[in-house]
Amino acid sequence: MSAPFDFLDPLAKLQDKIDELRQLSESSGVDVAREIAGLEEKLAAESARLFGLLTPWQRVQLSRHPLRPQTSDYIDLCCQDWVPLAGDRLYGDDEAIRCGLATIGGIRCMVIGQQKGKDVHERRRCNFGMPHPEGYRKAMLKMRLAERFALPVVCLVNTPGAFPGVEAEERGQSIAIAENIRDMAALRTPTIVVVIGEGGSGGALGIGVGDRMLMLQNSYFSVISPEGCAAILWKDGAKRDLAAERLGLTAEILKKHKVVDEILAEPPGGAHRRPKEMAAILGDAIARNLAELGKLPISKLMDGRYAKLRSIGQVVEEAKAG
Repeated sequence: MSAPFDFLDPLAKLQDKIDELRQLSESSGVDVAREIAGLEEKLAAESARLFGLLTPWQRVQLSRHPLRPQTSDYIDLCCQDWVPLAGDRLYGDDEAIRCGLATIGGIRCMVIGQQKGKDVHERRRCNFGMPHPEGYRKAMLKMRLAERFALPVVCLVNTPGAFPGVEAEERGQSIAIAENIRDMAALRTPTIVVVIGEGGSGGALGIGVGDRMLMLQNSYFSVISPEGCAAILWKDGAKRDLAAERLGLTAEILKKHKVVDEILAEPPGGAHRRPKEMAAILGDAIARNLAELGKLPISKLMDGRYAKLRSIGQVVEEAKAG
């Protein structure tokens, strides 16, 4: 079985050569600027070629890259005046969902995002990005707070799915997600959803309903993971690449079906290689969309959201001739 990111090997080799030449230049004083510039040009061209040919499964793999920026990274790089908020006032605080007040592009807002964790200890605390019901109840509690103070809501989606354990079901996992979907549809404040990595199943939908949906180029949004789909349909998890293709989970396909409103292009080599550039792109997009939605009266905002949600999955039948 091939390594998860072996398709990125050509880019990694070029980057290694560039790094070696830079170290040589620093240690010996030899001028290799021309050679470095040539390799960087070649790297950019190869990145554009390779990323233009990625399969749906390869994009799923990129969405899971361990170095891919997470909610905490975007909070550090995009947000000013961050004030974290915790707890669901019922059971406890779920670290798989981060909530807080922030300023993005000069606009004060409520930021809610799913966190997988950066190291083994944080991953365990965050349950590898699989929220419990208290996480979804915490998210809705903060959305209600934002609604009360007329603050827009920004949700950053990055989860393989909600935690399916017995204890989560005992505490009302399915009810928490269903109530969030219902209440977010009726939230009387602008809401933007951004899929920054994985958008898996109901775990993503629990904070995934809004006026605008944005997706990073190498993220996915699906009713089930490709592995889960392959195991159910073909009883063979190895057919995950075929499942990814059949699911239509990439940003381009979802935009075609009007599920996604805007695709955010990632820097050459992917968001994991240039997180600061990706954060700048994301911050600008969020600020722009918040400004646009903020100009709409609440009644018009609600009508537009209703029309958008009702149009998803709509079937149109043409009358048969004769």
